Amino acid sequence: MSDDNPFNTGYYCETELRTFGFKAVGRNVRIAKNCTIAGLHNISIGDNVIIDAFCSIIATGGELKLGTYIHIGAFCHLLANDGIEIKDFSGLSQGVKIYSKTDDYSGNSLTNPTIPSKYKKLKAGKVLIGEHVIIGANSIVLPNLTIGDGVAVGALSLVSTSLSEWNLYFGNPLKRVAPRSRNLLAKKDDFLKATGERS
Repeated sequence: MSDDNPFNTGYYCETELRTFGFKAVGRNVRIAKNCTIAGLHNISIGDNVIIDAFCSIIATGGELKLGTYIHIGAFCHLLANDGIEIKDFSGLSQGVKIYSKTDDYSGNSLTNPTIPSKYKKLKAGKVLIGEHVIIGANSIVLPNLTIGDGVAVGALSLVSTSLSEWNLYFGNPLKRVAPRSRNLLAKKDDFLKATGERS
């Protein structure tokens, strides 16, 4: 069924995406046509991934690796110049920003991309997001940290340190609110059995 709505720019599917120069593209992948993506040769995408409208993904100096069953909501920004990895069954709500590199805000160096590196001091390091992680809308994740399996981060949170698995965090400053249930693991097993995939 065709969509005559001129405001719907649509999605590229994996057949088209595989011709664009990505490092790898799995099955059932959809990326909104109005995303901005740089560094395609550094980006690996697993199966069953959706990236919604107006996302910007920069991987010109590092790798972005997306697992399977990943959703990235509209208006997200992923700066992967020092590496970002998002493992299976995880998702980013709208407007999430993940930085693997950021300027020094102390005043001890110059800032912004127009300045040569020798005049700047950058905080950099890979961001690793485990399985079954959900990050709420408009949250920010800073460089050089790990978000453990099963973590939930509430909307409008600032993540500046690594987070222990299977906990719920919220706020700025970020606080652990409660443990997170692991009941979803049984649902994952049921889902994978129903689809004929292995757990």
